[in-house]
Amino acid sequence: MNNQIVKIIVIFLLIASCNGLKPMKDQDPLFGEKKIDKKQQEVLDKKKIKLFIAEDIINKEFNPTLKINLESIYDNSKEKINLYNNIGRYDYEGILEEKNKFKFSKIVNFNQNEPKLIFIENDLIFFDKKGTLTRYDEFNKKVWVLNNYSKIEKKSKPFLYLANNQDILIVADSISKFYAIDINNGNLIWTKNNSSSFNSEIKIHQNKFFITDSQNTLHCFSIKDGKKLWSHETDNILIKSSKKLSIVIDKEVVYFNNSIGDIRAISLENGSLIWQLPTLNNDVYAESLSLKSSDLVLDNKSIYFSNNRNEFYSIDVNSGTIRWKQKINSSIRPTIIGNTIITITQNGFLIIIDKISGNIVRITDIFEFIKEKKRKEISPVGFIVGSKYIYATISNGRIVIINITSGKYEKIIKIDGNKISKPFVFKNNLFIVKDSAIIQFD
Repeated sequence: MNNQIVKIIVIFLLIASCNGLKPMKDQDPLFGEKKIDKKQQEVLDKKKIKLFIAEDIINKEFNPTLKINLESIYDNSKEKINLYNNIGRYDYEGILEEKNKFKFSKIVNFNQNEPKLIFIENDLIFFDKKGTLTRYDEFNKKVWVLNNYSKIEKKSKPFLYLANNQDILIVADSISKFYAIDINNGNLIWTKNNSSSFNSEIKIHQNKFFITDSQNTLHCFSIKDGKKLWSHETDNILIKSSKKLSIVIDKEVVYFNNSIGDIRAISLENGSLIWQLPTLNNDVYAESLSLKSSDLVLDNKSIYFSNNRNEFYSIDVNSGTIRWKQKINSSIRPTIIGNTIITITQNGFLIIIDKISGNIVRITDIFEFIKEKKRKEISPVGFIVGSKYIYATISNGRIVIINITSGKYEKIIKIDGNKISKPFVFKNNLFIVKDSAIIQFD
């Protein structure tokens, strides 16, 4: 009897494939029996892209009553942060009372960039809209000031990417310039020009530094004199990423992403390709302009990152193969503590993930205080994990304090009406950058 049913089904499917079945009302309208030309296909592809982006976005809680007890790890070594992007957990439990404010001229296009603070001894280093670098001491006094730009270059309002290695500060910018500064006195050591602007974080390892430009080319330069040691070109489709690109380093390998979602492993010694993993399918390639990926995070032979295409990856560093993949929409850097991954989605859900399996353990809504109409206008900027709380900044200028154990928000602090930076923690103080000031909290 069962065999007869199977035969009937097979015959029915064969007839249907020959004659063509008209789509039912509940079928996807993108599919039909008519042949379509190239222009029509392009229209349909765009519709597919929209469906791809919208589907399966997390919009409800999961295991919201589950209590999370993180391992008591406070491993924030400079090497781990600089090379792996894995910040871990801070031994920090601040009350967030404003302690100090470092003012500077308003940075243009602050919302489109991700500023980074440099901490050295008890001081901090930052820049203003004209590219002027200033080292401030703990009493808000200027230790030194340096501007390495002409009048014309200042009018371009360069945005600066910073990294330090002991006594040397490496600077690269949005107008194709890069240079080195003596971090103690602010003196210029050397200055160079690149063929295109830079658009990534800077990674320093041994006597070299690494950075990606807006042409999707990874460069390796000498710290000593800025000499180019090698470059590795990837696909350049004249699309600059809408988010700063990311680099991590492990031993003799450099891992980085480009503006179209490719992840590559490159020999640190000579820039040769070890492996490549494209993460965009053909349907979304055309809309790579809107792609936003998180920073790469390296932990225990795996690279973790996510994007606003509803994809969270765990990738084997040796082979470039995907260990697991989850449907999570996020473009901010995840944090890994032991076997636990923490991230926040674009629409404000705190996600706890098991690092080994990729299974989602808990989902809680940290935007529940925001009215439904406003949620689409607001997104997370970044977060740090403290001893008891998660401190998350959001794009409307607020800090949300979240209880780690319960995943629920406990307090909201308004910093500004506009976007603010991700939080930074240094010597038991929390720092937030806005477009015209750095605010220090206890």
